[in-house]
Amino acid sequence: MVVQANLARALGQLERQTHAVIEQTIEKGREFAFTSADFERVRKLIYGRAGISLSPSKHEMVYSRLGRRLRTLGLSHFSDYLTLLEDGDAVEWEAFTNSLTTNLTAFFREEHHFPVLAELLQRQKGNGPLSLWCSAASTGEEPYSMAMTAVETFGTLKPPVKIVATDIDTNVLMKARQGVYPMERLEKMSQERIRRFFLRGKGASSGQARVRDELRALIDYRPLNLLDASWSIRGPFHAIFCRNVMIYFDKPTQYRILQKFVPLLHPDGLLFAGHSESFHHAANLFRPRGKTVYEGVAGTHATGR
Repeated sequence: MVVQANLARALGQLERQTHAVIEQTIEKGREFAFTSADFERVRKLIYGRAGISLSPSKHEMVYSRLGRRLRTLGLSHFSDYLTLLEDGDAVEWEAFTNSLTTNLTAFFREEHHFPVLAELLQRQKGNGPLSLWCSAASTGEEPYSMAMTAVETFGTLKPPVKIVATDIDTNVLMKARQGVYPMERLEKMSQERIRRFFLRGKGASSGQARVRDELRALIDYRPLNLLDASWSIRGPFHAIFCRNVMIYFDKPTQYRILQKFVPLLHPDGLLFAGHSESFHHAANLFRPRGKTVYEGVAGTHATGR
């Protein structure tokens, strides 16, 4: 037993030494020094700021994205950059968060949700203005898809619908407000939708398309961090889209956010989640209504706050 214990300790020490040598070798070939300790500091900072849980496999992604910030600031070491954040530089905190948030999106992504949204809007016809919330708007494709669905459902470019679209990343919100996209981003949409909802660029803007002003007018873009203690929005919302964002949070964080959704969702409203997200751990708050579509559990209701 003593021999086995000594062997285990020796193997553990050898593994640590090997890891240190590999890390030093990698660092020598890098533009910036980025140690495992630096990565752990990044993980702690982004979790505290945005609730994002970075797995160890994201080490290289973090180096690549934050390396751009070091170049911009003229820094040589990640440790200096992280100290800048820990000292409370508000401008750099925003850039840091923007760098590490993922903004993969597309028009009518997870297409099965939009007929469900159309049916919901159809049922609410005649019940006054309807409010929808896109809680991870990214560069705007999702809220514009919601707006197109509303226009098609009501048969007018001025449907009785208002969409609040929020995101923690201020850079992508700026792009969303502009509503300008390369034509290839529209290629999966029908020609009818493209003609109805977009204006093709000419001259210097050739190859791009701009969302029509009537569609843009339906959406109110605002910065919002889902981890903030209070949110600068008011319900009730007939639909909340929170798709492909919960996967970056751990279960306790997910639950806290879902708790805050409850009073904001209309009694007849629906919550739309991403294809790889499940809220079984919040069964007391929401129950499945369809494929990654949820409704509030009986007894929960919107208060508008």
